Amino acid sequence: MTRIDRKFAALKAEGKKAFVAYVMAGDPDYDTSLEVIRGLPGAGVDVIELGMPFTDPMADGPTIQLAGQRALASGQTLQKTLDMARSFRETDDTTPIVMMGYYNPIYSRGVDKFLEDAKAAGIDGLIVVDLPPEEDAELCIPANAAGLNFIRLATPTTDDKRLPKVLQNTSGFVYYVSITGITGAGEAQASDVAPEVARIKSQTDLPVIVGFGIKTPDSAQAIAEVADGAVVGSAIVSLIGDGRPVDEILAYVKTLADGAHRA
Repeated sequence: MTRIDRKFAALKAEGKKAFVAYVMAGDPDYDTSLEVIRGLPGAGVDVIELGMPFTDPMADGPTIQLAGQRALASGQTLQKTLDMARSFRETDDTTPIVMMGYYNPIYSRGVDKFLEDAKAAGIDGLIVVDLPPEEDAELCIPANAAGLNFIRLATPTTDDKRLPKVLQNTSGFVYYVSITGITGAGEAQASDVAPEVARIKSQTDLPVIVGFGIKTPDSAQAIAEVADGAVVGSAIVSLIGDGRPVDEILAYVKTLADGAHRA
């Protein structure tokens, strides 16, 4: 079992839903970013999604695009993102970390080397948004073999014909994208999400976590009530982009986590 598997098993045993937080590694700089990440578990975060900054983030809206640009401008690299995870693990060996991003930096490093280094740094799973199931042999299957969960996205346009293919080699959890379009756009509606989550859960035993368009504690609660948990990214990244103090950012994260945990 990975840390992700253990976390969801523990939450299920407690009758709790998961709260997942996304932050961009290195935004606005390495030290501040690491301070935020280290504070997330204490703010109630069950799983950390750690963004890998990339120059062409096609699925991301302006908020996360700008976060990636800030991180790259401050000198963040894939190696530094792995270093960040390793530093986090010095004081926390239980909170799962999922690296989220695009395939190009991984390909450039070399898949085998990346997987070895990610495992050694304490990474538990990957979300690579531009590798479809048809390319599973490229990274998904090697990642699973290396003991890393490969988490796939399902969307409102993933129909019943496509869904089994998406679920085929997925592990850890399924990330359901609540709205069509880019991150930070629109607002998730529990009434729209509920039947889609039920449809996915009818075909897999994996937890289904919902992200995109969740910005308030009430929204986190409403979504968590119809899924296994909620993900918030852009709303947190926006505060980081505004230069808010770390304690203020973490206080906001706690309100979101408390909302999800009320479900």
